[in-house]
Amino acid sequence: MTHAKYLKRAAGFLGLTALLVACASGKDEMLLSGYDYAIAETQAMQDDDIDNPAFIFYDIGEDQWSKVDGDAGKSCAECHGADGSSLKGVSISYPKYNEEDGKLRAIQDEINNCRTKRMKAKAWKWESDNMLGMAIFVKKQSRGMPLNVSIAGKAAPFYEKGKAFYNERRGGLDLACKHCHTDYAGMHIRANVLTSGLPNGFPTYRLKWQKPGSLHRRFRGCNTNVRSEPYKQGSDEYTNLELYLSHRANGLPNETPSVRN
Repeated sequence: MTHAKYLKRAAGFLGLTALLVACASGKDEMLLSGYDYAIAETQAMQDDDIDNPAFIFYDIGEDQWSKVDGDAGKSCAECHGADGSSLKGVSISYPKYNEEDGKLRAIQDEINNCRTKRMKAKAWKWESDNMLGMAIFVKKQSRGMPLNVSIAGKAAPFYEKGKAFYNERRGGLDLACKHCHTDYAGMHIRANVLTSGLPNGFPTYRLKWQKPGSLHRRFRGCNTNVRSEPYKQGSDEYTNLELYLSHRANGLPNETPSVRN
């Protein structure tokens, strides 16, 4: 499908506002937030901080922010300030390459690095309430800011691995990520609409889950759906894929804490 035809279809399905967002990105393909594919009721839930159920977990993160934990007797607030506003603009650049261990770090990796190295506290599990809450708290500091993820320098090989993962057929259904989220974005699969598969709202409160979940949890669900063996949250494979998708989404606003179906 040509870009012009794609725009015409999107204009009818998603409306003028979403179309303008896509055009403003200046990219050759149609890239829209999952918000733009959501029904009005779901959008309204995300837009209202009182109705948005993800804010229950934001509160968990806020509580943990000032809590002293670990053998070093420190809290996040001692280094980064009482309200977390010093982290404005930080999360929109993740994942990023880290010289210390020569690997990519997602925001969850950075949180656990602070906990284990600086606070001398135990690492949190990827999908634990504390980790989800802290990731939401940190990312919310940059809400509304456009993603700005770099793939320059030593990040480039990880980006290429993530791109290869995105385009590789896998599982019993012999499908790649691109088949749903590039080739057929905006089309229905059963009662759901296939989105562009972009991560600018994660961690997100998913109505299906009745709680927030990480982007890597969503990756696992997609892999399972195509009858492919999923990787673990925090795996190199999923972090590489997160880098590819985050760079692909550059320019879209960070929506955390978002709501999806």
